Amino acid sequence: MSEKFELPNPMTMPRFAGIRSFMRLPYQQEIEKKDYVILGVPFDTSASYRSGARFGPEAIRRSSVLLRPANVFHQIRPSDYLDGVDGGDVMVIPGNTQQSHQNITAHVKEWAKEGTVPIVLGGDHSISLPELRALASVHGPLSLVHFDAHGDTWDEYWGEKYTHGTPFRRALEEGIIDTSSSIQIGMRGTVYDPNDINEARELGFEVITADEMRVIGLDETMKRVRQRVENKKVFLTFDIDFLDPVYAPGTGTPEIAGFTSAEAQQMLRELAGLHFIGFDLVEVLPALDPSEVTALTAATIVFEFLSLLAVCKRNQNEEA
Repeated sequence: MSEKFELPNPMTMPRFAGIRSFMRLPYQQEIEKKDYVILGVPFDTSASYRSGARFGPEAIRRSSVLLRPANVFHQIRPSDYLDGVDGGDVMVIPGNTQQSHQNITAHVKEWAKEGTVPIVLGGDHSISLPELRALASVHGPLSLVHFDAHGDTWDEYWGEKYTHGTPFRRALEEGIIDTSSSIQIGMRGTVYDPNDINEARELGFEVITADEMRVIGLDETMKRVRQRVENKKVFLTFDIDFLDPVYAPGTGTPEIAGFTSAEAQQMLRELAGLHFIGFDLVEVLPALDPSEVTALTAATIVFEFLSLLAVCKRNQNEEA
């Protein structure tokens, strides 16, 4: 096992006390080999409607102190198997998408080169593109598992090629994702053209819309995700608007008829065993988040990411 890190005891240090890191993990900016690193990317210049997701990483960290260290479903405590830190925020430049993306790529790449799995807190969804660039430079083209209300495969917005609605079109063009082993789930809502969803399929993605998911069921949906990815290296991106705005009101482009937080948690848990090399959670907008329910949900989803990594490490230990 990795060196065990014990979260601060809430009986001696209340959860509302102390400096906010994710789940009160050690804060460490120095890059070295870890099982995972939490990174914030407070960037929302590429949002097309509501801005404010730059404050998402802060809100997610703040809500994460409510989380306890064990996952009952997987019967695991991630800190027993994983050595991780909160690496703080990546330096971004408001209004400068290109330079901010370059900074993200450079920073994530340095962690990935050490064999560390980055878990990134956004920020708008454009940040997935520089993350993918960084990870693909280390691991080669990746399989994408994409939870979202929107496919984010449009070609441009107002002539701009780099927005939160275009990252996966750009990633495909750059050859850093393999669409033949990538899948998008949860797409719904109004679109600019009736053919928008089919256009993503024509690009090579498997797409299962929210309507289709309800017909085939969540278990079958996740079975198809696992079949699509098989044993390839996976980057999982989760846009919080995958959830219905009743469960995640604090987001920039909400869509009705989404999924519950319980359904999302169930789906993520069914992905245990995949070869994850990176994750992100994006589009949390705390200014529109009554009672911080969106931030708490986001933090809990990130805890499910940690649990997936821990299950993989436990399985490796048992096979050794």
